[in-house]
Amino acid sequence: MDSSSRSVANEDLLSVSAEKKRGRRAKGWLGSSVLGIPTPARLISVAYGVADQALAVGAGFLVNVALARTQTKEEYGMFALSYSVFTFLSGVHNAAILEPCTVYGSGRYRDRLPEYLRLMIRSNALTGVLLSGVLLLSGLVLLNVGPQYAPRSLWGLALTVGVLLSGAFLRRVFYLQYRADLAAKTSLVFFITVACGVWLMLRMHRLDSFSVFLILALGWIAGGVSFGRKLAMGSPKLRFIELEPRYWREHWKYAKWVLATAFVFQFLNQGYYWIVAGFLSVKDVAELRAMYLLIAPVDQVFISLSFLFLPVLAANYSAQKMGKFFSQWKRYVLAVAGVTAAFAVVVRVLGNQALHTIYSGKFDGLASLLFAIAFVPLLIGIGGTMNDALKAFEKPRLVFYAYLCSGGATFLVGIPLVIHFGLRGAVYGMLISAATYTLALAVGFYSAIHTRFASPAIGAGEQ
Repeated sequence: MDSSSRSVANEDLLSVSAEKKRGRRAKGWLGSSVLGIPTPARLISVAYGVADQALAVGAGFLVNVALARTQTKEEYGMFALSYSVFTFLSGVHNAAILEPCTVYGSGRYRDRLPEYLRLMIRSNALTGVLLSGVLLLSGLVLLNVGPQYAPRSLWGLALTVGVLLSGAFLRRVFYLQYRADLAAKTSLVFFITVACGVWLMLRMHRLDSFSVFLILALGWIAGGVSFGRKLAMGSPKLRFIELEPRYWREHWKYAKWVLATAFVFQFLNQGYYWIVAGFLSVKDVAELRAMYLLIAPVDQVFISLSFLFLPVLAANYSAQKMGKFFSQWKRYVLAVAGVTAAFAVVVRVLGNQALHTIYSGKFDGLASLLFAIAFVPLLIGIGGTMNDALKAFEKPRLVFYAYLCSGGATFLVGIPLVIHFGLRGAVYGMLISAATYTLALAVGFYSAIHTRFASPAIGAGEQ
């Protein structure tokens, strides 16, 4: 065998070895289990995923509590409104980058992942710059209208939005590569940095709605510097667009529905902050935010489960392994149901004491509403499993319709409830909007399954 032949053979062996390593890593999550009992590797992945989300969102919880305790209700209410703007921009970023990257990177472009990730990294950076520019321009316009319409929190968000969104992108790519451990380690560095920054600003009496955004950005910079270099990027010789010249057309076919969803999903929960601000007061916004902040941890558990299950569902659907697809989805539903039941018990037993302790008695009057609003994650969580299944089916259109139905419930039922019952009406409205969302997803999911199994090609690659 000549030297060139040996070189080719060595490259083939390295390629096969790399594929085997990727397969073993994936099997830690995708691998089978005996009688439905999760394998140790799967449990470890879930633990890392929950830890990652707890640390990432825990830092946000920390800055929210610090502001709620030190600022007036009116000032904290303005921060809550500004943060809802960030939530909207996160939805846009998710639609443009994160969700297509997760679905396509786990599915049809899995064999070209290094090339694909390089394209997505450039796209993520461009999206961050554009959103920051839009916010800065909006701030200048509002400043000319009146200084009161351009709060300090808006300027903090404008300067840091690109970094904050890049932190979410980095963690999502780690999940795409089945490295929930690296996502958790990145979030740990982020949390420690934020905790130290908040402590320092409190000691200096400089903590406000502007500085917290700078602290959050510094946290993600520290996390990215610590673990960003561990991304498995490979050494591709060709650009992804050279391999898939029609990619952006495919990207847009999927992303257009997710982008439309980003404009309507706000009405599921975030829209109630603006409704309360318009029909009640900014003080009531602060109270609604303070309540929801206590139940937000269970939302984040559901998000961490989504990060783990969505790539798996997309990979199984792409490979036409529908048996495994539904097996994983059923486990997903059971996990959500178990977490929800445990959380409801915790809120019932410890909710009032937690409300008093965390906010130093500032929001004790909300105790009667806390248990009611705790059922919002239950409704949203069950719907979320079908949401991810439809995304794996590459049916984002049906997810959009579900959010549209939820938004309709917010306007048709939520607004009258807020007008007639005040803050209590907002809580009841959130429950109705969440129930509408889940019901619409159930209808869409049934429709997608019926269509899928009506296809004569079903089962071609099923295992």
